[in-house]
Amino acid sequence: MREVLDITKAMADGNRLRVLMALTGGELCVCQIVELLQLAPSTVSKHMSILRQAGLVEGRKDGRWMYYRLPGREASKAAREVVAWVRRNLAESPQTAQDEKRLKTILARDPEDLCKDQCRS
Repeated sequence: MREVLDITKAMADGNRLRVLMALTGGELCVCQIVELLQLAPSTVSKHMSILRQAGLVEGRKDGRWMYYRLPGREASKAAREVVAWVRRNLAESPQTAQDEKRLKTILARDPEDLCKDQCRS
């Protein structure tokens, strides 16, 4: 039951759903997610913690930077099914299209420069 509760909690926020859709294209640095959502790093960190606790994302640390991706085959069946459901149902969303366009601009920047710029702000 705990897994279902964690997943439903994670799904109950539009920004977390946006993150799941953004990660469809592959792994992102937390600073890229911050830039996409235009939220404070602490807020994004909380969102990512909730997604991670639910098993909907996986994270890895590389030096000072934290990277997130969608879960792989080792994830629970429930988590894999939820991610697939979100992807199917939000693929045509205007917000997803807007985020995809914005993400292209973000991905064109060097992630290290992006993270450094955010640290100065």
